Amino acid sequence: MNATLDASTDFERATDPFPLFDRWMADAEQSEPNDPNAVCLATATPDGRPAARIVLLKSVDPRGFVFHSHYTGRKGEEMAANPQVALCFHWKTLHRQVRVEGRVERASAEESDSYYASRARTSRLGAWASRQSQPLRDRAELEAALREVEARFPGEDVPRPEHWGGFRVVPTVVEFWQDAPYRLHDRRVFTRTGEGWATQRLYP
Repeated sequence: MNATLDASTDFERATDPFPLFDRWMADAEQSEPNDPNAVCLATATPDGRPAARIVLLKSVDPRGFVFHSHYTGRKGEEMAANPQVALCFHWKTLHRQVRVEGRVERASAEESDSYYASRARTSRLGAWASRQSQPLRDRAELEAALREVEARFPGEDVPRPEHWGGFRVVPTVVEFWQDAPYRLHDRRVFTRTGEGWATQRLYP
């Protein structure tokens, strides 16, 4: 986070969306009661049918916004077929929103391995047991699959399955929205221009 940005003026002064996003995320971590890193991910099929769901942001840096999931689930298959995606963060207690538009790519194997190793053992086993987005007869079927994986990997060492890993959204547009009285909200959009960013205000 860029600590040199003053809290009262960072919205106006920022020339790069990432330090401003870091500041807003830090604020959210102090104010949101649950999952300040929750974000709505929107994908679409090649013929334009959209879908949206909540995922958890696990890291962010100037390269983009990273979350993890199955490569073979519905969202993984949609992102493979159409890598244009959108993210929407909404922090209700702060009356703030951030929208991101860009292209998704897979994170490196090293990044995926590192995050996977940090997860609780049962979460790591669950990545093996779940056939994400496939029909499930009942809860007992999932629990039986988990027991089979537990027997397969009895110790703490549970390797990352090849069908699971990180996704990075490389943004082309990042928009910050701050609530204001009488719906005269503040909106500021950053648009990637080569190696830098152009920025402007938008009408609410």
